[in-house]
Amino acid sequence: MRKKGLLLVNTGTPDSPDIKDVRKFISEFLNDKRVIDLPWFLRKLLVNLIIVPFRTKHSAYLYKNIWTEEGSPLMVNTEKLVSGIKEFSVNNIDLYSAMRYGNPSLKKTLTEMKNKNYDEMIVFPLFPQYSSSTTGSVFSFIMKNVITWNVIPSIKLISQFFSHPLFIEAFSDNIMQYFPDTYDHVIFSYHSLPIKHINKIHNKISYKECNCDEIMPEHGKYCYRATCYETTRLIAEKINLAPDNYSTSFQSRLNKNWLAPFTDKLIEKLASENKKRILIAAPSFVTDCLETISEIDNEYKNLFKNAGGKELVMVKSLNYNESWLKTIIEITGINK
Repeated sequence: MRKKGLLLVNTGTPDSPDIKDVRKFISEFLNDKRVIDLPWFLRKLLVNLIIVPFRTKHSAYLYKNIWTEEGSPLMVNTEKLVSGIKEFSVNNIDLYSAMRYGNPSLKKTLTEMKNKNYDEMIVFPLFPQYSSSTTGSVFSFIMKNVITWNVIPSIKLISQFFSHPLFIEAFSDNIMQYFPDTYDHVIFSYHSLPIKHINKIHNKISYKECNCDEIMPEHGKYCYRATCYETTRLIAEKINLAPDNYSTSFQSRLNKNWLAPFTDKLIEKLASENKKRILIAAPSFVTDCLETISEIDNEYKNLFKNAGGKELVMVKSLNYNESWLKTIIEITGINK
């Protein structure tokens, strides 16, 4: 029997909501050249002299508001996910979880896996849709480390899974628990990205020339925008949502040069159209975190009410439910 190790990787979280820990986390995250793709010197100036000093205090405040007695929701949910997979998996396989930024350190986890001398390593970044700044960053970091090993095992890299039938089914079942037909509108909200990241995937074709909001283009397999719209279409079809009753939008932007339509602007628009009850699902997040708990379930909820809406409800993410556990087992093939 081949000796296998499965590594689940998420973005990361500070060790605590204290300012020093949040500053360390933000600095590591934003200094990644795949996150902010500027020349090294300009990135250092922007991140270390402007963004980190001005953003840390507010971010620490937000993290403090979502922190639980168990710790960071993203960390807690990821640990429970690993424990759940161990219970459902049949074959003898070692499971690991690591964060691209922060702890548990991806570098230390790779060292631990190296010392186990696996025949095969399976790397599963917890991002349904591929982007250079998430999955791409994880793969790049792993390859730079593994290439120094004397013995490099067989490595299976799972780049994205947005269209896998079991993922669509799991997320659809999650949404159906909220009875989406009883709402005036359903929003599928995805983490936004800089437009220039998208244009790099399209090469000489501007993303604006791509009609991926209507159909999945042949060249759009790794276009983040295209895969987000396709995710929406697949889920909407699964739960029988009429086209006029749902929208796709993008959240967590830094400026206007990021993927639109923006979720906050869409919420205000729906309120102005006398939509009183809105349901929001976030299929680019498989684990609840700052972007879902704080931004959607707090900030956007207040935004909708202040704009004249009555109720905005967030669909909790997959976190560690049974169908999601079985989906991971199937996608990674660890029971085969």
